[in-house]
Amino acid sequence: MGRMRRIWQPEIFYHVTMRGNNRQNIFLNDGDFKLFFRALHFTFKKYPFTIIAYCMMNNHYHLLIRSPEVPLSDVMALINKRYSEYFKRKYKYFGQLYETRYFASMVSDPISLLNVSSYIHHNPLNTTRPIVDKIEHYPYSSFQYYYQHKKPEHPFVNTQLLPAIMERYPEIKTKDYCTYCENFRMEEEKPSLCQYSLS
Repeated sequence: MGRMRRIWQPEIFYHVTMRGNNRQNIFLNDGDFKLFFRALHFTFKKYPFTIIAYCMMNNHYHLLIRSPEVPLSDVMALINKRYSEYFKRKYKYFGQLYETRYFASMVSDPISLLNVSSYIHHNPLNTTRPIVDKIEHYPYSSFQYYYQHKKPEHPFVNTQLLPAIMERYPEIKTKDYCTYCENFRMEEEKPSLCQYSLS
């Protein structure tokens, strides 16, 4: 039986997760994270996309991404192929780097975008032993740009949309996006983050 065709809607953001094969590390040091961004830049030049939240952990990564011009599967295939090539060349690695195809969940409404992005940014705390004390201390996450009010150095990272959503919804009592993330109740929200799974 062939693989199920993935759904792609160009106006929708997707929560994408990719893991290392057998949960092995796919990022071994700071240089590897930089190589991953090289793969993102390479792909962006061919297939423009927008990321509003990301987090790279040692053995997996999360992207909240929208691909307006080509199917998301084309974007992800090129990102993963390019990084895999970098990794294998650097470490003389043979074999399968990734566990399987990427997982993608459709995030179709503004409040879900806030919740999923918060979940992504909380990843360094959601480990057996938290990697950092506060999410703003983790260097391989987009939260740093929101927290520091700093313009992203990557052209495909947009930090304007999520704060703008909060301004459009007066029923959200939290004063700003960073506080919203910091107060995010991960265990209560986590089940709802799986309901749009396409894989």
